[in-house]
Amino acid sequence: MSSLGKQKSSNLEKSLGKGKPEVNIATFALLFSEIVQYCQNRVLTVPELQTKLSELGQHVGSHMLDVLFLREKGYKREIKLLSMLIFIKSTFWKLVFGKEADKLEQANDDDRTYYIIEKEPLVNKFISVPKDKGNLNCAAFTAGILEAVLNGANFPAKVTVHWHKGTTFMIKFDESVIARDKTVDGR
Repeated sequence: MSSLGKQKSSNLEKSLGKGKPEVNIATFALLFSEIVQYCQNRVLTVPELQTKLSELGQHVGSHMLDVLFLREKGYKREIKLLSMLIFIKSTFWKLVFGKEADKLEQANDDDRTYYIIEKEPLVNKFISVPKDKGNLNCAAFTAGILEAVLNGANFPAKVTVHWHKGTTFMIKFDESVIARDKTVDGR
């Protein structure tokens, strides 16, 4: 036998092509419900549970950021706030959830606050909330992902989740982001 044939390459040598990163919805639902149960067994209150879900989401988001920019933007990162928010509403949301977010809005009274509105988030679709935890919003996991992506892309922000028009992700940017954005616009 000849050893001159085609040699196998390791996974580390393969490119990060776009591929189709689709996950079966039933598999996702089972995995996510187990995550919620795991977190629920380690906390006492609904706010603590949402905080725990957000922390897990931040862990996921921090690992997604580099691959996201590599695959979708060819190493190009956004420097303008509005461009980054549109990227998240469209490209990022499609990559993670298979469709664009329903709405992106800015608060009327605060230039640091934006809202991403999703009528029926995928993470809430398969979760039945017990009556004693009536105000639980499992989309806190998604809020954590968003926060990690924004912070990792140098747009420091705090993302919280609220029940309003479905589920609303309230993004409150650090003052430095707004100041930088005004400087970039002033060039």
